[in-house]
Amino acid sequence: MNRDITVAVDMGGTFTDVVVTGDEGLFRIAKIPSSRKDPRAVISQIFDSLLPGWGIESTRVCSFIHGTTVATNAVLERRGARLGILTTVGFEDVLEIGRQSRTNLYELVHQPQTPVFLAPGARRIGVVERVNSSGQVEIPLDIGSLSTAVDSLVEQGVDSIAICFLFSFLNDANEVQAARYIAEEYPNIAVSLSSEVDPTFREYERTCVTAFDAYVKPVIDHYLGSMGARLKELGVTNEMQIMQSRGGTCSANIARQRPVRLFLSGPAAGVMGASEVGQSAGFPDIITVDIGGTSSDIALIMNGQPGISAQGYVDGYKIRVPMIDVNAVGAGGGSVAWIDAGGTLKVGPTSAGAEPGPACYGRGGQQPTVTDASVVLGLLDPEYFAGGTLRLDVEKAREAIDANLARPLGMSVEQAALGIHRIANVQMAEGIRLVSISRGIDPRTFALVPFGGAGSLHATALATELDISTIVFPQSPGVLSAAGLMSAPVEHEVSGSYIRDFTSVSAADVRARCSELREACDRLMAAENVNEQTLEVLYFADVCYRGQSHYIEIPIFPDRDDVMARIQNDFFDAYERQFGHQTDAPIRIVNLRNVQRGSGASQVRTVEGSPQTPPHARKTKKRKILSGHTQGFVEADLYDRTDLKPGQVIQGPAIVEQVDTTILIDPGWAAEAAANGLLIARKDTNK
Repeated sequence: MNRDITVAVDMGGTFTDVVVTGDEGLFRIAKIPSSRKDPRAVISQIFDSLLPGWGIESTRVCSFIHGTTVATNAVLERRGARLGILTTVGFEDVLEIGRQSRTNLYELVHQPQTPVFLAPGARRIGVVERVNSSGQVEIPLDIGSLSTAVDSLVEQGVDSIAICFLFSFLNDANEVQAARYIAEEYPNIAVSLSSEVDPTFREYERTCVTAFDAYVKPVIDHYLGSMGARLKELGVTNEMQIMQSRGGTCSANIARQRPVRLFLSGPAAGVMGASEVGQSAGFPDIITVDIGGTSSDIALIMNGQPGISAQGYVDGYKIRVPMIDVNAVGAGGGSVAWIDAGGTLKVGPTSAGAEPGPACYGRGGQQPTVTDASVVLGLLDPEYFAGGTLRLDVEKAREAIDANLARPLGMSVEQAALGIHRIANVQMAEGIRLVSISRGIDPRTFALVPFGGAGSLHATALATELDISTIVFPQSPGVLSAAGLMSAPVEHEVSGSYIRDFTSVSAADVRARCSELREACDRLMAAENVNEQTLEVLYFADVCYRGQSHYIEIPIFPDRDDVMARIQNDFFDAYERQFGHQTDAPIRIVNLRNVQRGSGASQVRTVEGSPQTPPHARKTKKRKILSGHTQGFVEADLYDRTDLKPGQVIQGPAIVEQVDTTILIDPGWAAEAAANGLLIARKDTNK
């Protein structure tokens, strides 16, 4: 039996994107509504409906790659485990104390800035034990104290426990012993150890990320376990791969052990796909904007490499997990437009989602959204939305905008719809400024790569607002996050605390610690069936000036003779780039990190292919549209993406339709179809 099919699935808040590839250039895409009630139902839709509809035998599927929002949704919807936390006695309130920094300084009524909902005070219990700041066990773990604490948590109904003992990142003996005790006495309780989840210093950050890991672990374990079992029933031979927040994939079994690394995996996949698109178009410096149904996720890529942040935000809480640096703005196709108490038109952050969705979906939604505005402005074909799988109701869109916005504001439906678009575009443009101008980077020197279901509809407006002269439209923008799953490498990362003054450490010391980290990372990669010829091994150090509390990650090369001089010089250069100055003050190393990445030997790794989707029957070659760059309604030329020939130039105003998205070319722009299937738009100098 020929097993050559790879299925990639990115599950978003509104739509689930599906990409199917195989031998002989097979490439199929689809967008199907997401199901928040049962995300696993997507497997049935793919194997029972999509694949047979394309004439593909499901028995040919060998690989399944998945980007999931289950971990994020468990936090947003407070559906995680009933959690207990074990700490060193006296440190039970670290999670609640947090840091003194506040995100909203001017709130009249201060809200908690720390995730106390994870485990209230009664479920945070201290245990008698102590490791000192040198990593020596001063007080061995008191089993009687541990037994009392665990029994108390069990009586309170916990099904997951986070263990966060003091200085366990230097010596994990007491944490490991506590975990063994729980496994023997209560084997059904999930356990997360801070020495495994985040073995670095700072008590609040380490406690916080370990608590989140334990909070989502039972949810992820059940979800991935049932997904994997279903795929095995269907005959999928390889273990399911899961996208991680850093931009690499890993096996489902390892993901179940480290679930906190699955936060925001969907946006990470899109950035990886966009990076490859930019490289293929000859633009290593790009700004990506992924506009979905709920939000716009924005990232900056320099020299072909997306930025990696040492921490990210989930539901407003800072979590120390390495993530692709993505700035999320609460403006997407499903974002609800509303009027505030002062009579001002607002857009988002509330989203209509997929259920009931925008008013034009005809599923009971009553609130006007950005998608409803797009329909009223003539930018979307009601009969060809999502490849014709969903017919849009123009009248319901008009009624929602009229009743909720136009009449209260004393304007026409069209004016209100245009206002929705303008406000959403301004919010997205501001999000782009935050990842560029606010960091001293000129966005005008970058190309814009839009994707997501609505990215291509807003791209020329955003580029015009920011004076960006080039836009690269991927071949399949609407499903690029799913395609990005296939371009992402298999990757694992292992970090370890290494707090040393630079003058007191030698190259041999650094090499020895890097070797220990590599051995731990080797064990993770050994289970991934990675082609060793593709394996890339990288090392990083977190470095700061002595006395500083925050650090900069820099790449290091432990095998080089000048490793120590390179660490110092590269830190000085990085510090000056980031802060505009440097000094010769003493520095110190804080953490060391090993990252390994490579392509799985059995996985198809590609981003783009020929969609092979026939153009839909078009009634006309023109449609009247209204955008922020037209004076009233104008006639726009209509094109099918599959009809475009290499070298063909499209002058705005024009609309290019395809199964997964709609591309708007505003007046003043011209787009050319490239030989590699990309569509590259530039400001039209003839206008």
